[in-house]
Amino acid sequence: MHIFSDIGDYAAYLASSGSKGTAAAVGKFDGLHRGHRKLLETVLKSARERGLKTAVFSFDKSIASFFSGEEQKVLTTLKERRELLRDLSFDALIEFPVNEKTVAIEPEDFIKDILCGGLKIRELVAGPDMSYGYMGRGDFELLKKMGKKYCYEAIAVPKLLYEGEEISSTRVRTSVLKGDMELAEALLGRPYSIEGYVRHGRALGKSMLSMPTVNLEIEDNKILPPLGVYFSRAIVGSEVYNGITNIGRKPTIAESGRVNAETYLYDFDGDLYGAFIRVGLLHWHREEMRFPDLDSLKRQMHEDMLSGRDFFEGVSGHGG
Repeated sequence: MHIFSDIGDYAAYLASSGSKGTAAAVGKFDGLHRGHRKLLETVLKSARERGLKTAVFSFDKSIASFFSGEEQKVLTTLKERRELLRDLSFDALIEFPVNEKTVAIEPEDFIKDILCGGLKIRELVAGPDMSYGYMGRGDFELLKKMGKKYCYEAIAVPKLLYEGEEISSTRVRTSVLKGDMELAEALLGRPYSIEGYVRHGRALGKSMLSMPTVNLEIEDNKILPPLGVYFSRAIVGSEVYNGITNIGRKPTIAESGRVNAETYLYDFDGDLYGAFIRVGLLHWHREEMRFPDLDSLKRQMHEDMLSGRDFFEGVSGHGG
């Protein structure tokens, strides 16, 4: 998958490919939940039938971040979104820059110059509530209207429902912030995850607590569930391991201001330093606590480990 931040670069790529044009999904795509995936699958199916290049048109930051001057928390960081989209086999991801110039583009000019002039849109797929252009004044009805003039088709994909309510990024955020990882997984179609390269920690888990762990440093703008202990599942290359993950500041050992994720992997014996790992959070077990001493912490961690084994045996017994 090619990644572009400049529309001119994408136009050059499109011209060199000899393609008839682009079928694009347009939106913020924070979380890439099940509703987003339905929209993306619509693009992929149509493009195959019509011989078009497939593209995801999104933004390099949220509009709210630009106007507030503060980085907004997200369900999927730019890096995570790229990895998830690569798995779907799109030809291109366009991360449109959000700056003083681009937020001032009138909706009609956005369609004419960016979508039609740059992307050579032949089919555009989006949610019915999408907005774009100056002050977010552009809507789906304008897309449909201008499609007749510029010879593209605009397709609105209805919202998916789960338990009678719409699946949305807002609903996913709410479930994650509450620690309801089961609901988050149902909405996303996969466990809510954190990922990154395993870094060196202080090795206290192995040397003092008899539970070697892998440490991930979490990006500052990543939305996190409540600090605490979670039953988790880690993907390392082609291998999958059950685990226990602590998200927090390690108050018993040496509390710091930075939140980290530390995961113990069941039935794993090896060195993962430098490896890329994705940890899905399946179930909230308990809140992070300060213990009076390391022995108390060690006892609790081993109780957590036994509880985790019971959890995974239960999941396996129910066909999970």
